[in-house]
Amino acid sequence: MFKILYIFFFALVVSNCSFKKVVKHHGVPFLEKKQKELIINQSTSNDVRKILGTPLTKSKFDNDVWIYIERKQTQSRLRNLGRMKIFKNDVLVLEIDNFGILKKKNFYNMDDMNKIKIVEETTEASFARNSFIYDFMSSMRQRINDPLGVRAKKREEISQR
Repeated sequence: MFKILYIFFFALVVSNCSFKKVVKHHGVPFLEKKQKELIINQSTSNDVRKILGTPLTKSKFDNDVWIYIERKQTQSRLRNLGRMKIFKNDVLVLEIDNFGILKKKNFYNMDDMNKIKIVEETTEASFARNSFIYDFMSSMRQRINDPLGVRAKKREEISQR
């Protein structure tokens, strides 16, 4: 009886397991392949929109900078308790001039991003408790909390009693 129960339980568990990993996708699919179609000094902003769609991020400096990303995540192994693991992380940075022509194209994949050094040093606060800035900010906070000085008068009356 127990053997049949064990076999049934084992069959139930195995039938519900999937051997194909779940992939979560964010951004433009096949970004690396699509960016090869863009030609510097030839492609226009309309061509870029047709191939890649609207950009994830736009910024305006001397030229327009458009940023596209592609990110794929999957669940890691059982020993990591199923946390999500990034296995593809691509970024495409396009610079478009005022006439709408592609002037610069930078493609970064996960290996390129791992080469970037990030400084881990921190800056400390440059003011101490007895500094002018601390005293000034404390007095401003007190004036904001009690603009008419009503609380200070009540404290004086209570202390005089």
